[in-house]
Amino acid sequence: MGTVTPRSVLRYETWTLQSDCEPDAEAVLYAMQCAVDGETSPTSGDFAEPQDWVLRHCGQNPSHHTHREIITRPWRTWRQT
Repeated sequence: MGTVTPRSVLRYETWTLQSDCEPDAEAVLYAMQCAVDGETSPTSGDFAEPQDWVLRHCGQNPSHHTHREIITRPWRTWRQT
């Protein structure tokens, strides 16, 4: 009996990726993180709340000038037929 060699079958498909704006999509959430000490604001659907947190955090920690914006945005994919 000869050597059996495995075969691969490749199928190329086209996928689409876009932000999920459907009525049942999860909410977009915002937060800010201090780059100096890693402390993170509470997550909120309103970006003004994390911005307020940054200003309070800077007031309590005058040397903390650098922050990161964290956005959690739902995305969806589907295969085109």
